[in-house]
Formats: sequence, C-alpha cells, structure tokens
Amino acid sequence: MLSIGDVADQSGVPASTLRYYEKEGLLPPVERKGGQRRYSPDILFRIRVIKMAQQAGFQVSEILTLLEGFDSNVPPSERWRAMARIKREELEEKQRELVLMQEALERGLRCSCLSWDECFLSENSKGPETRPF
Repeated sequence: MLSIGDVADQSGVPASTLRYYEKEGLLPPVERKGGQRRYSPDILFRIRVIKMAQQAGFQVSEILTLLEGFDSNVPPSERWRAMARIKREELEEKQRELVLMQEALERGLRCSCLSWDECFLSENSKGPETRPF
C-alpha cells in the first residue's frame, strides 16, 4: 500500500490534487490507516489515464464518464460513439490551432522585427515570408 506522499512522488501529481480527484470521484475513496490514505499501486495507472485525458482537453465530468461509465438509459455503444465523436472534433480543432501557432512562430523566427505587432503593422515589411501572420 502507498501513502499519499508516495503516490504524489511516483505520479508527479501533488497530494492536494489527489485529494481533489478523490473529492470529485475521479479516484475511488481509499482505505485509511491511522487517518492516513493508503492506496493500492494500481492507482498509478488510473492517475496516468486522468492526466492523459486532461492533456487532451477532457473536463472532470468527461473524465469521470470515461472512468465510471454512462447513464444506463442509453445503449453503451452509442454513448461511447457520441462522446468519442465530440471529443475527436475538439481535438482536431485543437490540432489545427496548434499547427497555425507553430506556423506563426516559424514565421516570427525568420522576422527581424522586435514584436509581432511591429512586424504585422509595418509597411516596411520585407514581404509575406517575414511576417508572423
């Protein structure tokens, strides 16, 4: 069994965040010994899933749904498909935004202006290749 400090160290997630995850239902209530939380080592996998989902843009409620399932009134296959379609579209949009930002940064690296505003607004720019946008 792992203490909350052990889990924090091994997962890279602060103890305060682990307590928050537990409060929100992302982590199951844990056994306590002497008033201290004791986690099974398999909690580290669940935390990795939570972190990955957060990095992909999932909200706490969406992560909870991924981990715990859906309302039983809708067929399981349709619930997963609907959520996956929505999240896939969000991730594709985020990917497009990241590509645009990377392109702007690349152009900015080739520019000799002191700021993007200066480069963008300057009439003396050397042409589109040197402009950040």
